[in-house]
Amino acid sequence: MSQNKLSSKIGTLVKSALAAGALPVLFIYVMVAKPDYRLMNALGHVVVPVASAVGDVITWPVRAVGNLAQNIRNLSTIRAENEELRVRLDAALAAQNECRIATAENERLSRELGIVRATPIQRVIARITSDNRAFHHDTFFIDRGTSVGLSNGMAVMSFDGFLVGIISDTGHNFAKVRAITDSNSRIPVRIAGSEVYGFLVGRGTGRPQLELLSDPEFQSRDGLHLVTSSIGDILPDGISVGETINETDVRTPRATRHASVMVVGFDAPNNINK
Repeated sequence: MSQNKLSSKIGTLVKSALAAGALPVLFIYVMVAKPDYRLMNALGHVVVPVASAVGDVITWPVRAVGNLAQNIRNLSTIRAENEELRVRLDAALAAQNECRIATAENERLSRELGIVRATPIQRVIARITSDNRAFHHDTFFIDRGTSVGLSNGMAVMSFDGFLVGIISDTGHNFAKVRAITDSNSRIPVRIAGSEVYGFLVGRGTGRPQLELLSDPEFQSRDGLHLVTSSIGDILPDGISVGETINETDVRTPRATRHASVMVVGFDAPNNINK
């Protein structure tokens, strides 16, 4: 009994499919043999939906396979992007770890060398407008002055943390800076990592010299790192100044026209470490 019902259903589906397939043929026949536009219009409202439905049924397996293939391609692309992002994340984590190690090493070396990281109470970015290196002098002007709180005695530093000069005169919108290489410059310094003190004396041109060391038995040599000393209450202790290239001459950064510098104001040097 069930087999008869199944055969009847299959027969009905086959007849429906044949009828649906015959409709387009009938529509084409009417268009060619008997072009009755009213009949064509009436058939069009039946043929087009039926043909569309039949086409959807016939092409469903093809569309399903196409969608499956597209999904597989999308999944493959997502997996490739995930792999790339994972590699980038690993590289970023490795770089972050290297930065932490470098920071810790820098702090350790600073403690060993006795470099004090004084906290500025004021910091102003300025640009060098002109310089004067004639007659054993080495001075330059910057485009900031008393209008932004600058005053005489403030330190002028390069962006890599080295002292390049000290403000000697100020105006409303400018300031004059005496470079550490100026012949009138005499800055108390210390050999980093020791208690040996001296003075960095400018010569106007060329490189400044290290003179009058506190320990007469100390033998100066190349490669010594110099930092400022708070002796004389001019500057706080621990600002990088330069490095010796022989027994007396010191390599220091040199300010150039149109370059940017950082003007820094510190608390009283005697209060830095309190």
